Amino acid sequence: MKKLLMGTNLKMYKTPAQTESYLCALQSLTEDLRNDVTLFVIPSYPALDRAVNTVRDKAILLGAQNMHPEEQGQFTGEVSPLMLKELGLDIVEIGHSERRHVFHETDAEENKKVLSALAHGFTALLCVGETAEQKAYGIADEVLSMQLKIGLNGVTKTQLSRLWVAYEPVWAIGVNGTPASQQYAKERHLHIKAVLEMLFPGNEVPVLYGGSVNPDNARDLIVQNGIDGLFTGRAAWEAENFNKLIRQVLPLYKGRA
Repeated sequence: MKKLLMGTNLKMYKTPAQTESYLCALQSLTEDLRNDVTLFVIPSYPALDRAVNTVRDKAILLGAQNMHPEEQGQFTGEVSPLMLKELGLDIVEIGHSERRHVFHETDAEENKKVLSALAHGFTALLCVGETAEQKAYGIADEVLSMQLKIGLNGVTKTQLSRLWVAYEPVWAIGVNGTPASQQYAKERHLHIKAVLEMLFPGNEVPVLYGGSVNPDNARDLIVQNGIDGLFTGRAAWEAENFNKLIRQVLPLYKGRA
């Protein structure tokens, strides 16, 4: 069985100093888990340089929360793949629900970012998920299919080892989010896996669940077929809590083998 994937996006929280402190603690607390867990953290842009200089020997993979697909240009406020590459980052998160629904990014825009991230040697973490309205209309699977088919258009089989997908139902994210039931999450993950198999036969692209993951639901989620890891929000923003959560789900994940 592949390593358990566990990660968090720090969003617009934690200053560079706070990020350094968090990563130091997390790195130390999880040192004995390296052989079983792939751990990743996605800080804010201002904290990335300090984050890279804090983590030793890729003990924690680090990523950016967004990226412009072009290498350079007149794009005020944007960050290019070359800038992120020079920092030595591992991952670029693409298509988070806040990018899609607050900043109105389209599937076609996410596709450009996915292709650029892969072309520049990053692991592309494509986030997909339906809104509450789409869920109510019963079209969640159609939405996920479209996001995947457009977002991954042009990806080659040789790039699949650097592709991750995170399923994050929009209605489950944030302070007022409602976690998906284990059955609902399982059904959506199996659908995502089916679409990936159609696009890339025989692929082993990991699919993570994100959306109000917490100590109460993590156990039920990680035992579901099709869920390869957890993309955790505020439940992971204290190193001690994240460490406890990882240790809580790891035996259950290993028990699926």
